[in-house]
Amino acid sequence: MPGASLELAGSARLFIALWPGPELRDALGAWCGTWPCSAGAKRVTAAQLHLTLHFLGNVARDRLPALRHALRLPFAPFTLSLGRPALWPGQIAVLEPERVPPCLRRLHAELGAALQGLALPVEARGFRPHVTIARRAGSAAPPAAGPGLRWPVRGYALVESRPPAQGGYAVLQTWP
Repeated sequence: MPGASLELAGSARLFIALWPGPELRDALGAWCGTWPCSAGAKRVTAAQLHLTLHFLGNVARDRLPALRHALRLPFAPFTLSLGRPALWPGQIAVLEPERVPPCLRRLHAELGAALQGLALPVEARGFRPHVTIARRAGSAAPPAAGPGLRWPVRGYALVESRPPAQGGYAVLQTWP
């Protein structure tokens, strides 16, 4: 459709994510620049690095108040160690945690239950936590070692994906 944007009228393209603070985001961004991607790679900018917990897709904006309320869950801070670079099928360069803490699995499951309670989609495939570094990364081997960064996770965020001309990602709310 000519002139159509990624956003449908009256809806927002949403996801729930762990959103790094400025220091970690800068350190991640610096490390990501060392990945030997192909010339045509679409690298994720440092400002957009995150770990997606749930992708919701287009959600009617009038559902945002109920969604914000439902996503307010008890939260226990935890630390995530980022250290395993990998090249996934489809030439997607990612950074995976060294291990998935039980707190992260529990948060993912509880958020999924809250979404189901609102009749919102929950992805059926297994949860594979990662930070996407680049798409169309080519076939270059990932760096031998990850950055060894420790991410003190203190909350999660509801994020809207907007067209680049409108600023890309916008954090709508964070919890706790």
